[in-house]
Amino acid sequence: MSTLPAPEQAPVGRSSSGSQTVATVERAADILLLFTETDSNTLGVTEIAEKLGTSKAAVHRILASLRSRHLIHLDEESRRYSLGTTAMRLGAAYQERMDIRQIVAPDLRSLSRLTGETTTLSVRTGDARVYIDQVTPQREVIMTVPVGVRYPLHAGSSSKAFLAFLPEDEREAYLEREPLGSLTGETLVDTYELRRELERIRAAGYATSFGERQAGAASTAAPILDHRGEPVAVVSVCGPRERFLEEAGHCSRALLETTRRLSTRMGARN
Repeated sequence: MSTLPAPEQAPVGRSSSGSQTVATVERAADILLLFTETDSNTLGVTEIAEKLGTSKAAVHRILASLRSRHLIHLDEESRRYSLGTTAMRLGAAYQERMDIRQIVAPDLRSLSRLTGETTTLSVRTGDARVYIDQVTPQREVIMTVPVGVRYPLHAGSSSKAFLAFLPEDEREAYLEREPLGSLTGETLVDTYELRRELERIRAAGYATSFGERQAGAASTAAPILDHRGEPVAVVSVCGPRERFLEEAGHCSRALLETTRRLSTRMGARN
């Protein structure tokens, strides 16, 4: 009595159809990301195909699928594509659920260890900003900040980092609401000098303060920017003024590495 041969076992690993599915999903994600990286609000099929190095037919198929879920919108007259309402809803859902304190916490700890100084996180509230978190180093003499206290947007490095990177109309509206109050004898209250300082901050990417918010303290601060180039929050490194004079350059470089990485996570362009 003969026996039938055992059926062949399917090879372990990804099937051909599975590989194609994954590749299609990746290509769809690449197309969506293109709309976040271009200066134009719209893209044509030819542009997309050239940027991704794929055929226009493949791009058409993926765009049709994305359109069916309203991730992509087609302007029938121009035949150009833009992000659709579902993509906007995804972005809004992320913003609503985003906990900036939780996101930045690991970087605050790393930055404090790297610099040996206190690191802080601030958010804006109207014409002021507040500290919402800080990490202190393991050393005898340290700086601490009062969490939850409001400070004006022109006093200290964290405040100036916010003010410098606000949209121009918001920045000018703030500067025109004189007089600007002084927290210490070092606080910049002359709007001409302050405008020059804000230009320097935008060029350098970070702000510094030596006693502008608190006498005897010094700090460097840089913004975490979103996809519009506007500040979501500000990170600072601070310490006693005399010690910080020698550390400012190192702290600023380490700070910028941190905030650039966080800004990229928030959607900012490099």
